[in-house]
Amino acid sequence: MIYNLALTLVQQPEVLERVLRVTRHRGFKITELGMQLDANGDTKLDMVVESERALEQLSHQLNKLIDVTECKVVSTKQLTQTANA
Repeated sequence: MIYNLALTLVQQPEVLERVLRVTRHRGFKITELGMQLDANGDTKLDMVVESERALEQLSHQLNKLIDVTECKVVSTKQLTQTANA
């Protein structure tokens, strides 16, 4: 499955490292990552991940991080496998 997540983070030097570590430990592969700063000092992180595991496992752990103020699932789609001829 391919999942598109939108996270709102408190701007801290180590926050991105924490998010990436949790994502890796839960067995998700990051395929796209985009980040921007808001005018109010928060960081918006858009992340596309792939895994056969349930997304709830990742989103629950991300929400437990102290610097993550919001974690939303934007979209979900089936991973398409292409066969080699």
